[in-house]
Amino acid sequence: MKKILISTIALSALLFNVSCDTSFDQDVSSIVVSKGDADFTKYVALGNSLTSGYRDNALYIDGQNESYPSMLAKQMQLAGGGAFKQPLMPNNTGGFTDLPGFTGKYVLSVVNGSLSPVPTAPGAALDNVKTGGPYQNLGVPGAKSFHLGAAGYGNAAGLLTGQANPYFVRFATSGTTSVIADAVAQAPTFFSLWIGNNDVLSYSTSGGVGVDQTGNTNPATYGSNDITDPGVFASVISGYVNALTANGAKGVMANIPNVTSIPYFTRVPAKPIAGLTDAQVSQLNTAYAQYNGGLAQAKAANLITDAEYQQRLIKFNATVANGAVIKDKDLTNLSGLGLPSYRQTTAKDLILLTASAVLTPTAGGGTSVALDDKYVLTEKETAKVTTATNAYNTALQSIAASKGLAFVDANAKMIELSAASGITYDGVKYTATFVTGGTFSLDGVHLTGRGYALIANEFLKAINTKYHSTLPMVNINNYSGVKFP
Repeated sequence: MKKILISTIALSALLFNVSCDTSFDQDVSSIVVSKGDADFTKYVALGNSLTSGYRDNALYIDGQNESYPSMLAKQMQLAGGGAFKQPLMPNNTGGFTDLPGFTGKYVLSVVNGSLSPVPTAPGAALDNVKTGGPYQNLGVPGAKSFHLGAAGYGNAAGLLTGQANPYFVRFATSGTTSVIADAVAQAPTFFSLWIGNNDVLSYSTSGGVGVDQTGNTNPATYGSNDITDPGVFASVISGYVNALTANGAKGVMANIPNVTSIPYFTRVPAKPIAGLTDAQVSQLNTAYAQYNGGLAQAKAANLITDAEYQQRLIKFNATVANGAVIKDKDLTNLSGLGLPSYRQTTAKDLILLTASAVLTPTAGGGTSVALDDKYVLTEKETAKVTTATNAYNTALQSIAASKGLAFVDANAKMIELSAASGITYDGVKYTATFVTGGTFSLDGVHLTGRGYALIANEFLKAINTKYHSTLPMVNINNYSGVKFP
């Protein structure tokens, strides 16, 4: 079986990867910086964890200082932009000691002879920095589209019921306000809005343990891992943009990358069981012979089709990479025959990064022990995510166009980054490869400083194109990547 590790060869490639075929952003060093048709006097940024600078599964100071809005603000200040404050965490570890489930940031540590991401202890109790505001970075980790308009989303009393978010509790101007209200109250002249990832991401990272709420227009009834109805999504985004532009503010919006382009869903191969000995193959095939025989009986009784019979057969081979045995809730329920809903993964399934810990010979994950539903985003589940993402992105582009706003195709950029060729900047190649690609942090979902810099440049390009400004690009290589011990 394949083991998830970071080799010294890959590490060398990360540190010293340069290419003769180098691409550069347009050189604007000789161009006078100007604001063009925009006014950057008061810039506010709205969004979720990607806006806040969250990375390595935590929000902490170094990450916040390398958030893409912070980078944009610095460039805007060269063209008359004003101060840009962020609700900085009290430490460089992140997490909350007094709230369950909020560990400190991931760090690379040697585990069983290989480097692996390991969570650290949370750094401090939940603090409140309201008096230091107002803050212009209004990115709230964990927020879904409809959360930005939810009154009381920053009320500490709602933490126990799940109606409030601790990251917004830290800096909300009151217990009854909303993120969008706090943004509008600052009378921004320019804004960025990048929201919607969590509307499908929580469903995806849970392995599809949630409900596709398409058709349900009442978010109050949604579970934490559910997919947001596209109509709800379009409605709330339209409302935010109307509020932000009511007094003439200009801005930039971005669409949502598909989950299939990020390492949390691509690091583990779809067929991860390789290197089995003949003895292991024989043992496994013998162990599943009774299951396969039961499937044949179900087929003969017309309880399943031939296609499903073929799909569910469990068979291992010593000469090829094998699919992992998984539990698939979408298969026909044959529990009345004593048969579990097992099958092996195909190239169209996505095995989550978290499965790495159980895909080991000792744990037997994917071989003698079927992977739980939470470890796999199946083809059917992925289709639901893709359909919703496409609908969200169509709405985002339409809303941006209707208001004459700049627009960033973040989805296209992530697809480019996830290709084998990646993106080369000033001699350094960046890809979406987990850890060694340089752009994704140790949680496999959020970016490194260099990854956020890459996105910042896409925002800057879109702003310059739309508003005829000449904001300079940031130097991606000046920001931090994954830290090695």
